Amino acid sequence: MSFNLVQVLLDQGLLNQGQVKLLEKEAKNRNVSPELLIYEQKLVPDDKILEVKSQSLNLPVKFFGDEESIPREILLLIPFESSRHYEMIAFAKDAGVLQVGMVNPEESSAQQALKFIAQGLGLDLKIHLILKKDLEKLSKGYTSFGEEISKTLKSLQQQAQGAAKAYVGQKKTISLDETFDVTAEQAPVIKLVSDILKNAILQRASDIHLEPERNRLRVRYRIDGDLFSVVFLPVEIHPAILTRIKILADLKIDETRSPQDGRFSAFIAGRQIDFRVSTFPTQNGEKAALRILDPNSGLKNLEDLGLSPWNLNLIKNGLKRPFGMVLATGPTGSGKTTTLYAILQILNQDSVNVVTLEDPVEYFMNGVNQSQVIPEIGYTFASGLRSILRQDPNVIMVGEIRDSETAELSVHAALTGHVVLSTLHTNNAIGTIPRLLDLGVQRFLLPSTLSLIVAQRLVRRLCPDCRQSVQASGEIQKIIEESLAGLPDELKKQLSYKKPFSVYDYGTTECMTCKNKRTLGRIGIYEIFQMSPQVEKIILSGGGEADLWQEAKNQKMISLKQEAVLHMLEGRVHFSEVLRETA
Repeated sequence: MSFNLVQVLLDQGLLNQGQVKLLEKEAKNRNVSPELLIYEQKLVPDDKILEVKSQSLNLPVKFFGDEESIPREILLLIPFESSRHYEMIAFAKDAGVLQVGMVNPEESSAQQALKFIAQGLGLDLKIHLILKKDLEKLSKGYTSFGEEISKTLKSLQQQAQGAAKAYVGQKKTISLDETFDVTAEQAPVIKLVSDILKNAILQRASDIHLEPERNRLRVRYRIDGDLFSVVFLPVEIHPAILTRIKILADLKIDETRSPQDGRFSAFIAGRQIDFRVSTFPTQNGEKAALRILDPNSGLKNLEDLGLSPWNLNLIKNGLKRPFGMVLATGPTGSGKTTTLYAILQILNQDSVNVVTLEDPVEYFMNGVNQSQVIPEIGYTFASGLRSILRQDPNVIMVGEIRDSETAELSVHAALTGHVVLSTLHTNNAIGTIPRLLDLGVQRFLLPSTLSLIVAQRLVRRLCPDCRQSVQASGEIQKIIEESLAGLPDELKKQLSYKKPFSVYDYGTTECMTCKNKRTLGRIGIYEIFQMSPQVEKIILSGGGEADLWQEAKNQKMISLKQEAVLHMLEGRVHFSEVLRETA
């Protein structure tokens, strides 16, 4: 089949000449096809592309419903590796004819691979055009997780509608690998919840979302910051699953109208993993969100966070002070708590009394006195801080400065000879000082108490096994050049990057390391702002953010964008991440 999607879309007026030129230029720089960029940048709706392809290639279109699935024995007629690489999937077999859905049937390599498979099976072929999102959804049936879920659902369907009864007496710490001593009625739901939890851990998920919809229960995982749907379950078993999770988290099973919070622990692969549970009432029933707190992946050393050597030294030197505040700032989900725990691992010495006040306690650390606030009984950050000061602490960690009272107490704790660690929601390091003033902290107290401000973001790390080196486009070249020009001279001398700059793009080959996700985990980008005599003068004289930014340059502060660019040049992150997180 001779087919040029870009030309067809141009001929039909769905793309213009300017867009085509930009596509061809970026495709050349990234060494990818222009067609891939059309999908990535959503220049033309997917269904419109499907319509154009159908007319040009004279092939039928196959759409799949939200709850539609493919029998596993049909799915496996095309091996998973072939399905993933050539973007095709078998969905039916009738009278010696294999029905196959393809995203790009015009590609000769995909045609040849499919013909080879069909010949080996002794079947004729009928090819259909399908949407890429349908392929991705249906491909989940290849996983053993999907098979386990199917088996469990069959067991549930064979039982009476008693599955929603309360499973009283379960322990808060469970083993996901053990055989439960439960009744036959309880076993399928327990197995189903266990499969969902185990698969989330194996997939390196940070959160699990159980979301009831009108006709189904959607299960989503957050992996490397993004949410993915992993399975859709019958809405009838939603009450049973929520009841099981509530029992594990020691929540009220008969309360469905108001939010609840709890936690439980589970053993898998020989290690204990904590789950933080939050339920929330919606129009379709209770939604549950589970945060996975894995000590193996959550507790990191400072060296593992992604700090450049320059910023790493700034933090280590700042921690040598016997008192003062160290604040981690950034939006929700930017890794602030992980940074504080990494700092705590340095400060946690036998000669030091470390006390924390958290909401909730995310990771347990030996040698640290950790306490969880309970606002319902009046045990808040503010009231807890007053009690901590009577515990003879050397280091205090406050989970978050949320209000004026907590801010004031934290500042006074730092003023009286304590090291205080906490988090604050600001867009950058410089914005921390105006934010503290806005919370009512007196201006003259800040220079004496603030020590370090660490602003941060999390970006997805490129898979080291399938990334590919490409020459950066003109726009990226300009960003790199401007970022490097603003670096401290001492740091520039240590760098060996030369124009034209090379960066790394997403891989295109089959990769088992990242399972073709093209990214593997996340890495932090940071900027560190220090208290100095010059900053003190600016604060006391009522200077604004412009003055603080000038002082940051004088301090040779590396900005979030500059550190992200250094990661990009080293091949750790994709240039799209730099543009998205530091624009």
